[in-house]
Formats: sequence, C-alpha cells, structure tokens
Amino acid sequence: MKIARGHLERVIKMVESDDYCIDVVHQSLAVQKALRESDKLLLASHLRTCVPDSIKKGNTNNVLTEVMKVVDKL
Repeated sequence: MKIARGHLERVIKMVESDDYCIDVVHQSLAVQKALRESDKLLLASHLRTCVPDSIKKGNTNNVLTEVMKVVDKL
C-alpha cells in the first residue's frame, strides 16, 4: 500500500506540473499494479485465515459467496 501511495503521490505531482501525458499514464499504471499486488496478498491471507474460520463456524455458503463476489471483480 505504501508503494501504491508513493506512486500516486508522484502521479499527482506530475499532473500538477503538467508533465507529459504518457509519462503520467505510465506512473498511474504503476499505482494500479501496486494495488493489484496488495489485493492479491490480502485475498491470499483471507483465504488462509478468515475463510477456514468461517467454514468451521458453519458459514460456508456465506464465505464462499463473499469470496466469489471479490473474484468476479478481479
């Protein structure tokens, strides 16, 4: 998340400085990539920890529906 924030701060500065559009787009893509990587890590952690706990508590359908909604957005 900090990497994404750093890239985003750079995008903001570039826009304020009226930098070359393609350079701004490249930096924006770096923000998006950093966020996708963070999302993958968070989802993996959720699958290792929260999902098994929910299944043990009998909430299998709810937790699977919740995860599938996230997967649909990927």
